[in-house]
Amino acid sequence: MKRSIILSLALLAAACGRSASDTMQGYGEADYIYLASQDSGVIGELYVREGDTVEAGAPVFSLDPERLSLSAESAGAQSAAASAAIRTAAAQAVLAQSNFARGQELFERGFYPRARLDSDRAARDAANAQLAQARREAGAAGAASGLARQRVRDLDGQAPAAGTIEQVFLRPGEVAAAGQPIVALLTSENMKVRFFAPEALLSQLSVGAQVLVSCDGCAEALPAHVSFIASEPQFTPPVIYSLDQREKLVFLVEARLDAPGPIRPGMPVDVRLVADE
Repeated sequence: MKRSIILSLALLAAACGRSASDTMQGYGEADYIYLASQDSGVIGELYVREGDTVEAGAPVFSLDPERLSLSAESAGAQSAAASAAIRTAAAQAVLAQSNFARGQELFERGFYPRARLDSDRAARDAANAQLAQARREAGAAGAASGLARQRVRDLDGQAPAAGTIEQVFLRPGEVAAAGQPIVALLTSENMKVRFFAPEALLSQLSVGAQVLVSCDGCAEALPAHVSFIASEPQFTPPVIYSLDQREKLVFLVEARLDAPGPIRPGMPVDVRLVADE
């Protein structure tokens, strides 16, 4: 009886040791989406606060449009003037062609001098060239006007996907440079965990392999799939130092959660391998 109890305790200890050795430490990590304006300007409105949840397409911020609106109006006026120039040049080209056709008919009948016909031909060619130039200028002016209007529209920032506003970097009244982040957005698809695998467990990990992630406050282990494995080892990072791990070489591994969960960036987690069936 005593021998049986000792054997059972030994098996239990071995099982516990194996479970512990299959557990790797890590933390929550996120790939943030940084929302910015393509143009510089003063922030006019901020429609969100840190911690707000937003849907895809929801307004997030807008820059003061006054400066670019004036540019758009000017570009629109230039485009309208260029369109008017096309109409004038087209009328002149029609008239020049008519004069040349009439002169050519009279010349063939012997009632029109060649010098006058040559002059009409030159006038026709010049009018056609002027019309072509007016069309090119109108095309350029129209494109500039369209770009100016688009720049005004781009002053309004929308959420590209549903998620949570994690951080606000600039407030109304502050100047945002072109491309400078104004807010950071976290989507559930961009939440992941980073953990560190010892070399002994590396052979059991591969991109696409399933792992289970546990954390304080997690009701149950969360399934995730490995998305990245570092090719070079490193010493255990200070963020997960422990007395028995600080000298070990480990490999950085990343896994993406299968579904949204309570894990937040920086939260400590334990990661376990999924036992083969």
